[in-house]
Amino acid sequence: MPEKTAYEPGEPNWIEISSPDVEAATAFYGGLFGWSSYSVSDPFVGDFTIFTLGDVTGPEVAGLTSLADDTVSATWTCYFTVRDASKAADAVRRAGGRVYMEATDVAHLCRVVLAADDQGAGFGLWQPRALAGCGVVGEPNTVNWMGLVSRDTAAARDFYRRVLGWKEPTVAQGLLVDSVYEWRIADGPVAFMVLADEELLDDDLPAFWLPYFVVADCEATVAAAKALGGSVIMPCTDTRYGPCAAVQDPASAPLGLFQRRP
Repeated sequence: MPEKTAYEPGEPNWIEISSPDVEAATAFYGGLFGWSSYSVSDPFVGDFTIFTLGDVTGPEVAGLTSLADDTVSATWTCYFTVRDASKAADAVRRAGGRVYMEATDVAHLCRVVLAADDQGAGFGLWQPRALAGCGVVGEPNTVNWMGLVSRDTAAARDFYRRVLGWKEPTVAQGLLVDSVYEWRIADGPVAFMVLADEELLDDDLPAFWLPYFVVADCEATVAAAKALGGSVIMPCTDTRYGPCAAVQDPASAPLGLFQRRP
């Protein structure tokens, strides 16, 4: 499989789950996707885990950190590539978003910012150093795309244009709902956005980003998630591009699944 060694500014490049039980999360995702893992220690951000595809020498595909605050839900964070993390944090504030963690070095790997857009959707900004991001994307058991669920698509379009330089998104056809927009960089899609209704987003919940993973068999992966202690948010549903589903891990962190149509 081709490994990805560099990302353009604005491209999604990394995903990381924050979980209250690192051991349980490691077991769940290892069982679901066949991931191995290794640990890294940093004096500022503490210990964290890096998932690899296949054995421990395989390409890096995701991160895992411990969630110390019991009042915060387990969640996946989607990261986007920037040239300068500090300047990108300033852009978030100017666009009306919030910065929760200023630009911080993570060992020798990268420099990151944790932020939220003006509708409360959390995300990360990643200035690459030794680690460009996910070593493989778009292959079975790796992230394929990232989706934003938003109540105000016009505001979201303006925010990410100002922060990440994304152009006006196009309307995507053949997905589960009508109001789906696709952001593209050069010839490829970088993310999509869904206009939320009451079924997708309760009134008391903020907008959110959700990673989608490629799987070889949607039904089998959903069954495996249940057997490993997870639950089903949306069963496998056919789309123009292939079956999609959404599940939760045992700590209730949501993630999407996608089986590419041959």
